[in-house]
Amino acid sequence: MFAPLSPAAQAELLRSIVERSRPEPGKARPVVVFDLDGTIFDNRPRTVAILRSFSATIRGARPELAEQLDSLVPAEVPYLLTDTLARLGITAEYDVKTLRDHWVSCFFSDSWMTHDTALPGAVDFARTCWNRGASIVYLTGRDLPNMALGSFASLRDTGFPVGVPGTALVCKPDPAMPDEHYKRDVCPEMGRVGDVIASFDNEPGNCNAFLEHFPSAASVLLATQHMPGAPALQTGVDIIADFRF
Repeated sequence: MFAPLSPAAQAELLRSIVERSRPEPGKARPVVVFDLDGTIFDNRPRTVAILRSFSATIRGARPELAEQLDSLVPAEVPYLLTDTLARLGITAEYDVKTLRDHWVSCFFSDSWMTHDTALPGAVDFARTCWNRGASIVYLTGRDLPNMALGSFASLRDTGFPVGVPGTALVCKPDPAMPDEHYKRDVCPEMGRVGDVIASFDNEPGNCNAFLEHFPSAASVLLATQHMPGAPALQTGVDIIADFRF
């Protein structure tokens, strides 16, 4: 786990990005880039809802397994589904495979994103940057064929600026593409939108890539969850707990 800045230092960093969000005459429009899962959204409630939906189908036949699944709460959901199931005491190969198949079919689809919740301060921060004049780009590893419509609806319904001038939702074109490779390839394209002044992500590798491509911008890691075996964080990446400022 990464240690975030103190609340005071976090607020100072975020306020400085808000200040830089104001366009200057004769210069490119400022751009703030946000990842979605684990960055501005907590998707752990999505996993809880999916596993409980499976529980409802087996409650009569497998009451013990249903009870294990029903006991799960978002705060106890680690990054990997297998770790989540192990915490519940579910390790039998058949059960793990069955649950994983159900989870995959739901998690990477539009309809279940309604369970995601915004990180504290995220909506207010994004709207403040946009109101100041920055363009907002949501750059996500969610894929275009299966998750774009749900992502748009989730952003809209949660209150993030989306579907209006100065905003864009960018999804990877192929679900099979590894997220980090996709973002490394596409993050330089963010410069086509304007002057990238800040990027936010929960994956250290993505933060490192943005720091390399946009060294004058703030590259910020959310200290939520990240992929096991993630690379070391480069010096110059800031770490925050949420978006309260």
